[in-house]
Amino acid sequence: MGIFERYLSVWVGLSILAGVVLGNVVPNVFAAVAALEFAHVNLVIALFIWVMIYPMMVQIDFSAVKDVGNAPKGLILTLFINWLVKPFTMALLGWLFFKLVFADWVDPQTASEYIAGMILLGVAPCTAMVFVWSQLTKGDPNYTLVQVSVNDIIMVFLFAPLSALLLGVSDIQVPWQTLLLSVVLYVLLPLIAGVMTRKRLEARNDASAVPQLLAKLKPWSVIGLLATVVLLFGFQAETIISQPQNILLIAIPLIIQSYGIFILTYWLALKLKLTHAIAAPASMIGSSNFFELAVAVAISLFGLHSGAALATVVGVLVEVPVMLSLVYFANRTRHWFQS
Repeated sequence: MGIFERYLSVWVGLSILAGVVLGNVVPNVFAAVAALEFAHVNLVIALFIWVMIYPMMVQIDFSAVKDVGNAPKGLILTLFINWLVKPFTMALLGWLFFKLVFADWVDPQTASEYIAGMILLGVAPCTAMVFVWSQLTKGDPNYTLVQVSVNDIIMVFLFAPLSALLLGVSDIQVPWQTLLLSVVLYVLLPLIAGVMTRKRLEARNDASAVPQLLAKLKPWSVIGLLATVVLLFGFQAETIISQPQNILLIAIPLIIQSYGIFILTYWLALKLKLTHAIAAPASMIGSSNFFELAVAVAISLFGLHSGAALATVVGVLVEVPVMLSLVYFANRTRHWFQS
């Protein structure tokens, strides 16, 4: 691995610190960037995420995607975890901690909003960032694409009713424009660009063309990730500084959820005898969240300064370091799986 990948946890930590510091020092700059949005989707964040995952999309070989059907167990596993397990365990953990364990520390109304934010995270499986985690664990990019694509299709139909069920209301209004625009910006457009780039390179009949381009683009993928982290934490810097205790309370069940889902998925992948290149990304999808969508929907439904919005932002806070630790674990246990 290069210096970017080898010390990624250090760069992420420095980016989080930089975001919080800069967000408090020059809040007007971040407020101006935050205002550059359409349908609750921040266009600058979208650009950096695009830069982050475009190199991974270039890796995708559509001639090999058709072979995914020969190994359906990995796809079935990720669908089972993301739609029949994860949303319900997230709701259960939210209720358990904020209605029982932390009941004396958080008022009932705020507790309900925190639970709502956690539920929105749980019902939105990871879309963009999972390509990063898949690459860092040497996952199969073609299979990862199929897993993400199928989850996105299901999310279009299940996000609203499942959120309504778990939130206990029947009139929830999901901003469909936000949902669809997020999928287009974070998956469809970089995928199209990646496929077109690969086809053009392959037309040269030079076997080294694709690897050479990927080697040049690899650092940009990490830069896109770090820039995204700086902006996200800069946007919420004042909240992070002003409510450290509540952020810790929210982080505890979210961390338990992430590690618990990973352990369950990883164990099932072992039992199903999946290859590591399929098992690791499947476990990463279940452990992480489509936080861009969850944050946007929480703000749309409950308001920018609501407990639900804060909970989704804390989801961002804990996700990157947690996922990096899981990437490390997955790479260290590669020998548990088939090659």
